Amino acid sequence: MIYITGDCHGNFKRFSKDVFPEQKEMTKEDYVIICGDFGGIWDKGEESRTEKWWLDWLASKTFTTLFVDGNHENFDRLYSYPMEAWHGGNAHKIRDSVVHLMRGQVFDIDGKKIFTFGGASSHDIDGGILEPDDPQYKKRKKELDKGWLPYRINHHSWWAQELPSMEEMEEGLRNLATNGKSVDYIVSHCCASSTQVLLGGSTFKPDVLTDYFEELRQKVRFKKWFFGHYHDNVDVSAEEILLYEQIIRIS
Repeated sequence: MIYITGDCHGNFKRFSKDVFPEQKEMTKEDYVIICGDFGGIWDKGEESRTEKWWLDWLASKTFTTLFVDGNHENFDRLYSYPMEAWHGGNAHKIRDSVVHLMRGQVFDIDGKKIFTFGGASSHDIDGGILEPDDPQYKKRKKELDKGWLPYRINHHSWWAQELPSMEEMEEGLRNLATNGKSVDYIVSHCCASSTQVLLGGSTFKPDVLTDYFEELRQKVRFKKWFFGHYHDNVDVSAEEILLYEQIIRIS
């Protein structure tokens, strides 16, 4: 079985047995995929006591937890985990049954080909990105706090790696070409530029990643495309499904 859900931001209570009773019939050969903003690896430095508790709790579940990265992840720590081959693609194994599915990979899971590509632009940064070593840091932070403007702090609550590198995008194209530009499912955090328009008109601005997804949307054959990021549960089209707190079975 494969289930899929949206952003968690470090809150995994939806996977408790009373909310997700289906797990009683699941094994480690069954999977739950999170469409980015996993949030279980967030604190600066090593695992905090709270993080360790929740990661161990996920690892203790009957199923295997998989996730693509979102924009709200600690990429310094996430990318520090050793990369290894997993089900045909590259992954970071956080625990034996908690696995980060890296960008631009095609995984064979339960007989399904799944293309994964995390990342997205942060929308909650109207106040900008602050640099901790900036001499004006404290002054700027105080002004932004006073004005209630949302901001992020580089390498503390924001990372440039939220958007992909050219190498990651090229690797994705190569892996899709190897698979005949045809997969069963695409799992990402954000979506294609035209799909964003359907969701919010001009509210969401296109960027290098949404434009990349637009290219894939036109050239790749897929049955369903699942994504998170926009904090809603919506069937945007017959093929594109936005998920937040809902957990649905796809296989």
